[in-house]
Amino acid sequence: MRKKYLNIIFYITITFIIDDSQCNNDEIKKYPLLMPNVRPNVPELYLCTPVKINSSHTYYIVGYEPNATMEVAHHILIYGCKTPGTSKAVWNCGEMAAASNNNVEFSNVASPCADGSEILYAWARDAPTLRLPDGVGFKIGKDSQIKYLVLQVHYAHIDHFKDGVTTDDSGIILHYTSKPLHKLAGVYLLGTMGVIPAKSTEYMETACLFMENKVLHPFAYRTHTHSLGKVVAGYVIDRDNNWIELGKRDPLTPQMFYPIKNNVTITKGDILAARCTMSNYRDRDTLIGATNEDEMCNFYLMYYVDNDQTVDMKWCFTRGPPSFYWKTANLKNIPDREASML
Repeated sequence: MRKKYLNIIFYITITFIIDDSQCNNDEIKKYPLLMPNVRPNVPELYLCTPVKINSSHTYYIVGYEPNATMEVAHHILIYGCKTPGTSKAVWNCGEMAAASNNNVEFSNVASPCADGSEILYAWARDAPTLRLPDGVGFKIGKDSQIKYLVLQVHYAHIDHFKDGVTTDDSGIILHYTSKPLHKLAGVYLLGTMGVIPAKSTEYMETACLFMENKVLHPFAYRTHTHSLGKVVAGYVIDRDNNWIELGKRDPLTPQMFYPIKNNVTITKGDILAARCTMSNYRDRDTLIGATNEDEMCNFYLMYYVDNDQTVDMKWCFTRGPPSFYWKTANLKNIPDREASML
């Protein structure tokens, strides 16, 4: 059965089909969203593969079970899309690999999504299975804007595949139900651009005013940097300028979604903020970018809305250092020491 699945996916876009007549709506089922035995051929390669969701049904993802190791996959993202980046079964979806003149097999380059892109899940550093709280799920399919799921895997190194025989089926096993859920999950991403000067410690900071008429209930967070990150911290700043910690983590520990530190809601007029404390031991400046030689500063906030739609604005990015800092944004009561200390 597994062999048939892996062969088919190279030729058609798989449809996510559930026979609801043969299962209880309350039953949690599993679907393997995996790379179809690919063989990465250049370092820093990003590969994407799609799955089309059965348009006659609505489903709710309630858990993510990794089928990956950090020895092979640097990180994995799952995107929800209205339309995938291409009709290909597998494609190059990273800028760095696109620049390689030797990458003939994966020369077709496109973004993960052509339309309606949002991040549903992120994994790195051998993070374990994530199960959402009871009654919470990511809605996909018929009654959702998400018509496709796209799996993206970043292969930073290809030592594992140098024998020319070994292939990869890294990915995520989705736990889902067709039982209607009223607490709809979403992910809000905070991040920065910017540069970290050589031989220095730098703060990469972001802050955005939340202006939608919705009430967000955050329940999990995830941090992500490459090798220079020391601490990543996220906050909600209320209208009285109180900084309430959402989560703080050493990003070089397993990059899983951890429970939110403080039980808080986010409403219109609040500010979402994050800081990555970076220590650049290198003799060169390091910029934000896609490869292991670059850096990233990301704070993922997973939340739910009760009997409402998820947010329209799904990310908050700033230009980062040296152009943007919390202080230059005139934020008050900045927890300067606490935001960089574990």
